[in-house]
Parts: sequence; structure tokens; C-alpha cells
Amino acid sequence: MKAITNTNFGKYLLIGLTFLSAFSAWSQEEEAEKKFTLSGTVDAYYRANLTAPNDEDAIAPGSSFANLPGFSLGMANLIATYEGEKVGFVADLVFGPRGTDAVFASPMYSMTGNIVNQLYVYWNVSESVTLTFGNFNTFLGYEVISPAANFNYSTSYLFSYGPFSHTGLKADFDLGNDWSAMLAVMNPTDLTEFNPTGDYAVGAQLGYSGQYLNFVYSQGAYEIDYTGGFDVTEDFYLGVNAAYFDDEDLGFAGVALYPQYSTSENFALGLRAEYFVETGDYGAIGTGLEDSSVLAVTLTGSATVGDLMIKPEIRLDSASDDAFINNDLDPTKSLASFLLAAVYSF
Repeated sequence: MKAITNTNFGKYLLIGLTFLSAFSAWSQEEEAEKKFTLSGTVDAYYRANLTAPNDEDAIAPGSSFANLPGFSLGMANLIATYEGEKVGFVADLVFGPRGTDAVFASPMYSMTGNIVNQLYVYWNVSESVTLTFGNFNTFLGYEVISPAANFNYSTSYLFSYGPFSHTGLKADFDLGNDWSAMLAVMNPTDLTEFNPTGDYAVGAQLGYSGQYLNFVYSQGAYEIDYTGGFDVTEDFYLGVNAAYFDDEDLGFAGVALYPQYSTSENFALGLRAEYFVETGDYGAIGTGLEDSSVLAVTLTGSATVGDLMIKPEIRLDSASDDAFINNDLDPTKSLASFLLAAVYSF
């Protein structure tokens, strides 16, 4: 009898250990599917005008982010992500002048200003549907806020005067065969902390094989945007962005081409050629006149040293009317400038 008892006990013990091992393996697999990461960038730059003063009279093109004179700070960007099998979140925080420019319309609720670039949760409802709820960077435009994700360090007029971020609910759909779509309902453009107006914006996107047609409507204004690119050869890439914005008597339109050529694994050259025109005195170019336009050509080199990117850049802005000044402080239509940026990613 004792031998039988011991045998049964050993059998139960073996079953128990097997169950615990299976549960432990299942738990570890579940934990492995949940992944927390912390990443981001740190950047700084030096900027100098070549055809205009660099003292208290220093000026810069009317585009965002790289417009401070001398040795200047970009931002520290900290991105915390938690990725589960079905759900997760992104908390994207920015510190410094570039970050302040990115959240320019969002110190409404925080008395000391805002450091939130993105803050959202998401749910993978199925393999083809994802819901995102919160504050997320815009789906319009070729360029983004992060300096590590742009080839050129300075930004275009098209990017600078389109929306940076939205707060709301969006649904992304994988339609198969390289087709995708997105629908969104959001606060009015640039109101990312809360909604003080009671109005709402709507957005939509249709994508095919890396080419995207975007639309947003907010408080009577709308923007249509095309963003895409093509691998011409293994080493040569061509990006394209075109947009039209209309807000009754004010607005803008423009197109930008981004040819980029990799000379080696650690160095590439990129050009941004942009034509931007205002409707009425929109105020982007800074002439104070109606229907002004500007041609901006930016040549950027990008050298990679480990996780550090070094970007020398020469930029020429040529407007249809006097938008700048020369070294004699006289009004002029053009401005040439030089910039050297360093961007570290982790």
C-alpha cells in the first residue's frame, strides 16, 4: 500500500511540476511579448548667415526649428514605448528650443508650458485594424519633428506651416496588396492638450506602396497633401511632397523634391528643392505682401559615426519680394546661410 501511495504521489507531483513549468513558460512567453523601450535623440547646431548679419539683427528663413544664431540648442527627445501583443502606449517628451517649437500651441493648460510631443495608447483590434487614442504627430507631410528622421536638418516651409500634431482618435486599416487607409476625428488643428472650442477636425489618408494622399479639415480650413518617394537605384532615392492649404482668403501651396544619394555606408548627400507660394498675406515668407513666393534650395551632407550623425548644410532662400536683409541692413529678396548640426540617437 505504501508503495502505491508513493507512486501516486510521485505521479501527482510530476503532473504538478509539468503544469507549473508550462504555466511558467506561458507566463515568460506573455512577458516576452510585452516590450518596454526607451529611445530618443539629442541634437545641437551652429548656424550663420552668409549674406546677412549675425548679431542682434540676425534673421532666418520663416521655417521652424533651425532658426537660432550661433551655437544653438536643438532638443532632447525621450520616447518611452510599451508594446504588447494587442495594446501599448507611446510617451514622447521634448525638452529644448526645437521641442518648444514643436508644441508651440500647447502650453494652454500647463502654466509652465508643455513637454508632450506625443502621448497615446493603441489597440491592435485585428491584424488589419489599429485604433490610436491620444496625441500623435501629424500624418501630413514628408518631414517630421525628430531631427534623426529627416535628412535635412532645417525644415521646409511646407512642413513648418502644416500641422505638427493632432489629438483625437484614429483608425488605421491594412487593406492588403500594399493598400492602406486611415480615418480620424480630432481636436482643431494644433490644439493638442484639450479642446477649448467645441469644434472638431476630421482627417483621412489613402496609401499605396509608400505613397500617401492625406486630407484634414478643421474649422473651415482644409489641407490636401501628397507624400511619397521612390528608390530610383540602390543608392539613389527621390522623395516628393506637395500640399495645398486653404482658409478662406489665406493659404499656401507648394512642392518639394528630396533627391538623396548614398556615396558609402557612412555618408550621403541630399538636396531639398522647394517652391512655396502664399495666398493673400499668409505670413510664412515674411514679405508683408500678398501672394508672395519663395524658392528654397538646401544641400545637406550626412556623415554617420556610430550613433552620431553630423550634418553640414548650405541653404539659399530666394523670394519674389523683399523678405530678408543684407549685410548693409537693406531689404533684399534672398538669404544664404550655413548650418552644422550634430544628432545623437539612442
